[in-house]
Amino acid sequence: MSYEWFISLRYLRAKRKQTFISVISFISIAGVTLGVGALILVLAVMTGFTDGVRQQILGNVPHVLVQRYGEGISNPDQVVAAALQVPHVVSAAPFVSKEAMLLSKGNVAAVNVKGVGVEHKIFKQKLLTAAGQSAVEAFSAVNPSQPGIVIGLDTASNLGVSVGDTINVIPPLFTITPFGMIPKMKPFKVVAIFEKQSSLVDSFYAYIPLSIAQSFFDSEGLVSGIEIEVDLFARAPEVARVLSKEFGFPYIIRPWQTMYGSFLSALKLEKLGLFIVLGIIVLVAAFNIATTLIMVVMEKSRDIAILRAMGANARSIMKIFLLEGLIIGTLGTGLGTILGVFLADNADSIIKYLERTFGIRIFDQAVYGMDHFPAQIIYSDVIAVMSMAMIICLLATVYPAWRASRMDPAEALRYE
Repeated sequence: MSYEWFISLRYLRAKRKQTFISVISFISIAGVTLGVGALILVLAVMTGFTDGVRQQILGNVPHVLVQRYGEGISNPDQVVAAALQVPHVVSAAPFVSKEAMLLSKGNVAAVNVKGVGVEHKIFKQKLLTAAGQSAVEAFSAVNPSQPGIVIGLDTASNLGVSVGDTINVIPPLFTITPFGMIPKMKPFKVVAIFEKQSSLVDSFYAYIPLSIAQSFFDSEGLVSGIEIEVDLFARAPEVARVLSKEFGFPYIIRPWQTMYGSFLSALKLEKLGLFIVLGIIVLVAAFNIATTLIMVVMEKSRDIAILRAMGANARSIMKIFLLEGLIIGTLGTGLGTILGVFLADNADSIIKYLERTFGIRIFDQAVYGMDHFPAQIIYSDVIAVMSMAMIICLLATVYPAWRASRMDPAEALRYE
């Protein structure tokens, strides 16, 4: 251990008559700890809420959509296999899509009918089905004369149908007969009804088996596109870029951000605002570090003069106080990171414990449409917070350390 390190650590352990400086050092560490912990926690909660709200608003919109100019995709298996090799991709599934009219009991509803497989994420949601039968089983039991269809709650209400009823699907296609062109129409049995709170788009979708859709929509051997799901909404552009390098024109590969523009840009701006506001807490703590070091420099002026007289150069004196500020910043940042990550990982349990203990409602699941308090840690955010905190703490030590290095030993010892 160099003598600069030894002296820096020694100055942090004040003598009895210098307890006040030691207390201020503790307060500086605590300030950095609370600032970093609060910043990590709030960013994690904002990320969780952003993903939750996106899911609520966007519903079953794919994270990344692969399509082809002018025609359907004839090699869906190849695209799906390539997509599943990309990091962060959770699933990839082909679909056939066509706008159509649903007709039942004299009521009409306009929807986008999607032909999908049972791996589609619609079947991972809570669905209203017939007693004793799962939605996947009913959907998979393909009956060519009357296959199954899954519709949204709003669509079911508009048509006045429930599970087990029959509806007619009328796409914008026609069959030529001796009597002229007759619209294609096919009966489907409602096997499940889904409800997605706060979704703005789910009401416009209905789901039928993929093979039936290909035959019904005259798309034999073709699919309209590939829906790709990623582990985090924010990673969709990255996945789209990777796939675009492998599948160029005429393929169109778009993340949800491109399809829906600035749909949720306000949430991103709010997250940035909170980052700046809470970053000020760390800045305030850094001023405490500067104050602490200035007081240490004033208190240790005689020690500095003696060190200079013994041969220590200005660089070594500056290094001593830079290291002291580094120790305070590292301790505060490290403890704050541990605190922030712990609180973010256990946010839901802590909220529920407080609600049970004090009999209050902190997080109303019905209002947000989420079954738990969301907190999603993104480690790039954690690294950014730690880096910012360390830079601020180090900058706060520059002036006191520079002042110490410029101290004149003869002037400091004149009245000793």
